[in-house]
Amino acid sequence: MFDTLRNPGFGYTPIAKAGGEAAFLQMDAGYLKLAPEQMCPLGGPHGETAALLLCGSVEFFWEGGRCEARRANPFDGLPYCLHLPANACAFVTALDDAELLVLGTENGRLFPPKLYSSDDCSNSKAGAAELSGTARRDIRTVFDYESAPHSNLVVGEVVSFPGRWSSVPPHHHPQPELYFYRFDRPQGYGACFIGEDAFTVRHLSWAAIPGGLTHPQAAAPGYAMHYVWVIRHLDGDPWTKTRTVAAEHEWLLDPDADVRVPED
Repeated sequence: MFDTLRNPGFGYTPIAKAGGEAAFLQMDAGYLKLAPEQMCPLGGPHGETAALLLCGSVEFFWEGGRCEARRANPFDGLPYCLHLPANACAFVTALDDAELLVLGTENGRLFPPKLYSSDDCSNSKAGAAELSGTARRDIRTVFDYESAPHSNLVVGEVVSFPGRWSSVPPHHHPQPELYFYRFDRPQGYGACFIGEDAFTVRHLSWAAIPGGLTHPQAAAPGYAMHYVWVIRHLDGDPWTKTRTVAAEHEWLLDPDADVRVPED
């Protein structure tokens, strides 16, 4: 499934809901836009919650803790994300205009709330030496199975540079995945490929990717593309950096692959 949020107002705008649209994701997801001094409760009785700051300034409050988080934009700064267990008492208050992605899924495990900051997030620069740099991107991981085995989610971000591709070579995994996109300019655009289907990506687009389908992405020349990626572990089959490259594209993994490049 694929769609774009068009001019969402302040407050919470749902994207996906467990048991509803895009139910195969097994998660709730929504875009939260806050005006200065606006407050929103976080958490739920049945599962874990992750509130990822996309841009702006907020103050997170949770039982036993509080922290101010500031992020000018998702391209230049690393994320902040408050991760909560079920029944946690927490809320976020905007210090100026702020935007967040709020995620939730069923999880009966008990774990202490944690605010992930730039010190906790990994940031790898991928693709610079491969395929003539056409897949150069930054991959950030907020938390995954290795760092948070108590969670049923994996949360990360990708910055795809203008005219570059990401999620390549085309690969798939059994676990479903959500992508949520932003561009450095509001008129920016790109392309999302899910299996055999192709979609035009705009600012605040989102894609629900079923398990087992390839999902390469491309940003148009001149426009940097950022997307949050969220994977839902399957019961008994967590995502442990699983990447099965489509057989017809395995040749791209060869560092000596004969890739045609422009002649001077």
